[in-house]
Amino acid sequence: MQQPTYSLPSAKLLLTLLISCLALRFISLSLYPLMDTTEARYGEMARIMFETGNWITPMFDYNVPFWGKPPIFTWLSSIGFSLFGVNEFAARVPHLIVGLAVVWLVYKLAKDHFQSSAMGIFSASILASTVSFIILSGAVMTDTALTFSITLSMISFWQAWVNKGKIWGYLFFIGLALGMLSKGPLAVVLIGISLTIWLTPNNRWKKLWSALPWGYGTLLFLVISVPWYAIAEYKTPGFLDYFIVGEHIKRFIVSGWQGDLYGSAHERTRGTIWVYALASMLPWSPLIIWQWIRSIRDDKDVEESPDGFGTFLLFWMLSPMILFSFSGNILASYVMPALPAMALLLVHLHNQRPLQNWLYKIGFITPFLLILLVGILHFDLIPKRSENKILAVWKEQPEATQSDLFYLHKRPFSGQYYSSGKAKQRSTDLKSWLPTQNKPFFIVQSDNDHIVYENWLCEKRNTTGKENLLYCKFKP
Repeated sequence: MQQPTYSLPSAKLLLTLLISCLALRFISLSLYPLMDTTEARYGEMARIMFETGNWITPMFDYNVPFWGKPPIFTWLSSIGFSLFGVNEFAARVPHLIVGLAVVWLVYKLAKDHFQSSAMGIFSASILASTVSFIILSGAVMTDTALTFSITLSMISFWQAWVNKGKIWGYLFFIGLALGMLSKGPLAVVLIGISLTIWLTPNNRWKKLWSALPWGYGTLLFLVISVPWYAIAEYKTPGFLDYFIVGEHIKRFIVSGWQGDLYGSAHERTRGTIWVYALASMLPWSPLIIWQWIRSIRDDKDVEESPDGFGTFLLFWMLSPMILFSFSGNILASYVMPALPAMALLLVHLHNQRPLQNWLYKIGFITPFLLILLVGILHFDLIPKRSENKILAVWKEQPEATQSDLFYLHKRPFSGQYYSSGKAKQRSTDLKSWLPTQNKPFFIVQSDNDHIVYENWLCEKRNTTGKENLLYCKFKP
């Protein structure tokens, strides 16, 4: 294994960077509401799971199954609700804990490979201060669990490859199974891309059979992952066809795929994933690019080590970009599984061609950005995409428990979450609907809606941003 032969950034600097990023993210979890659309949507699914006790099928709405993702993201937030009540902290903190586990795995690999705990802290601090990683790790999303699963498999593979113990071979298959429960076959595909490209040269593939416990490992993978898929299909027939064919084939090869039952396709220019990658790896992407330029200038590559560690990290990092380069239906969060490899690769490159240590102080941009971002959201310095404030006023109304709540036009996911599922969507066809009402109701409408509720007396109870909360009573 490689021994560091150069001076690292000071331990004090690295620990300060690592702790400040993690501590600030932890503190921030309860300081702003669940935001539309992703966080509020997934938070509401977890709230419904917690309320109904249905831990098999995530629900898009009551009695409307969500076939778009496996359940780990809802399990995490639902467990949080069970422990801490239904609130923003409870929804987010399990995802941050999973993110901390990713940081630890990166620390462990760097510590073992370089035989130095300082190198482990170096790698962990790089990952924790990557802006997109620390933000997404504390968000109610699917990507943190997927990143943990892929990181567990990739690090376990390497540890098994270099004979660190049989347990790592089994952990590789556990990571694959957790990936199937986090985001489905996508996890296996990303891991497969990384390892296939790395194993092909130098006849590395010949060692593959002996490096992993294929028999018992495959059995372990099936025992962990298959039961949920079978039960989910039994509970809501049609799940497997939509999830496997629709979400994993049509979503990525059909431009503007119209089969999405729960939203709309995100059409982007082909190759946009590389732009997302550069942004997601900030503030470290400039150093990665500079190290690559130095390699070209010196007529060297990222390997320069007999064990292949550098290219192992490189292909791991590049696998999401390779997969999604020709897909237009992508999000910036799809880069997240590459970030642990990016942190390790940057440290590996520093080992080969050290940069001046002061350059790593750019990591402190991240804590400042966290403070700035959370402050903006907490103090409403920009319009927030969340219904928490107007619905907090609704809950305080004495008539709230006995009256229906409607959203004119589209009901946001945060409207559903912060009303505990009581808000309903109402179309503008009021002439046929109003006569069917036999009791007072609340309605949320936009400033742009100048609606006359015939035979109803409507009193404005609150205005938040561009929305008004009205309480309407029948006018004799």
